[in-house]
Amino acid sequence: MADVTIVEVGARDGLQNEPEIVSTADKLGLITRMIDAGVRRLEVASFVNPKRVPQMADAEAVIAGLPDRRDVSYIGLCLNKRGVLRAIESRDGNKRGVDEAGCVLVASNTFGERNQGQTIDQGIAENREMLRLARENGLVAQVTISASFGCPFEGYVPPETVVRCAEAMAEAGAEEIALADTIGVGVPAQVTDLFGRVRAAVGDSVRLRAHFHNTRGTGIANAWAAYSAGVNVLDSSLGGLGGCPFAPKATGNISTEDLLFMLDGSGVSTGVDLAAAIAVNHWFETVMGRPLPSMVAKAGPAPGAYPAANYCV
Repeated sequence: MADVTIVEVGARDGLQNEPEIVSTADKLGLITRMIDAGVRRLEVASFVNPKRVPQMADAEAVIAGLPDRRDVSYIGLCLNKRGVLRAIESRDGNKRGVDEAGCVLVASNTFGERNQGQTIDQGIAENREMLRLARENGLVAQVTISASFGCPFEGYVPPETVVRCAEAMAEAGAEEIALADTIGVGVPAQVTDLFGRVRAAVGDSVRLRAHFHNTRGTGIANAWAAYSAGVNVLDSSLGGLGGCPFAPKATGNISTEDLLFMLDGSGVSTGVDLAAAIAVNHWFETVMGRPLPSMVAKAGPAPGAYPAANYCV
């Protein structure tokens, strides 16, 4: 079975909706510990207006303190051209900066207008320019299509809308396209169908990624459905932290520990150590002052040794 790359989003998506500000030092501690556990792609900050998302007010400070690891790729979330310019500026001079501009296109007019002040068509036009800016300045240009599986305001999002967005982003030069279940309404059959449609539309030259929230308990099942559909890049957040400030009732991302347990037990290699991730969870609980949602961090790995390879299909 093919390997899976885990994209750790805890330091950005995991924290952006938290009411208590997490210090720059603790964010860097989280990032460093997850790198030590084996993660090699991490979403570390969001270049957004700090008045709207106070947890991300220290984006540049976090980026300035990142470990200078050439085997690690750092992602900065960008909602508009100003965000991409800030990502570019983070690399000025001898600074490490971010490696990837994580652009965002919303597959819903209402949510797009509330989240970014853009309709779908305006978002497509803006993201074309954002991807161009990123590429021309040496950043990996990738995009997440938010609300791909449902909108908090409009409800059902037609798969044809998501496919149209993906086609536009592929034509604009996106190296990777992620489909995000921002509000956690997707189910495995929908995941299989939508990723199949998008793959058929954009071809094999664009890498696909999956981003699931566990709002209704289907996140891990959806991750397996995405993997089974040929997606080998999966987002997750330490402890299952997360949520969107602009999407009512949107709760955490799928937990990195829970995802690792499922993949490890299925014979799928990630390069990330589950025991180390659980240890990071227990440390970060002391930072947050409460237990984190992850089930595996509470229960621990399965006792004894299981012949995972025998379960592979």
